[in-house]
Amino acid sequence: MVGPKRPLFVLFGSSIVQLSFSNGGWGAILSDIYARKADIISRGYYGWNSRRAIQVLDQVFPKDAAIQPSLVIVYFGGNDSMGPHSSGLGPHVPLPEYIENMRKIAIHLKGLSDKIRIIFLSCPPVNEAKLRENRSPYLSELVRTNELCRNYSEACIELCEEMHIKVVDLWTAIQKREDWLTACFTDGVHLSAEGSKIVVEEILKVLKEAEWEPSLHWKSLPTEFAEDSPYDLVASDGKTTLNPSEWTFHREIQWD
Repeated sequence: MVGPKRPLFVLFGSSIVQLSFSNGGWGAILSDIYARKADIISRGYYGWNSRRAIQVLDQVFPKDAAIQPSLVIVYFGGNDSMGPHSSGLGPHVPLPEYIENMRKIAIHLKGLSDKIRIIFLSCPPVNEAKLRENRSPYLSELVRTNELCRNYSEACIELCEEMHIKVVDLWTAIQKREDWLTACFTDGVHLSAEGSKIVVEEILKVLKEAEWEPSLHWKSLPTEFAEDSPYDLVASDGKTTLNPSEWTFHREIQWD
């Protein structure tokens, strides 16, 4: 670790997390928003399901770690929700088991610290037509449907309500956009930059509305080394300097 100490945000999940720093992804956007305020790291694993995630919880989130996260954002469900393969292989996890796996993840994270905060992301929709177009000759037939995604999304939301965990309903949020089928995915499953913007907007909404002490919303966190300095850029009057520590004009979106 390097200092000064900042809040630590961990993104934990499957490819939606691993790819969140690619192609204008939501992890990269959050890192920009939280620049000089919090450290955001990814623990994303392409192709993983909740069954595999619970096998490594103690390694990814050791209970005896010197520094525990302030926030963990968790996403599993897209791979779990795929139809089962006749061989018994593959990422499919039956819905009841998925629910219990997500419960185990939540219980483990809650046990790390009294101050830890958790947000689950529910399963987003898919573009079924795009998936059929992009079918790979190297893979057995993949069964991904919007209806399956909905079932797993609703189950995740129900669990979060039961356990008093904050949750983002991605299945609904993405489909609020009229052109979501064409705008929100790169391949029918993984999020485009436009899809990622929706994820960021929903996460920030949760962080802003959460009655957490201290607040983890970006506008509530202090900016590191924000004091005025004679080494800052010189103002047009030639006598004073301009402090750039809070500048956000470079952002395409001025996030709330």
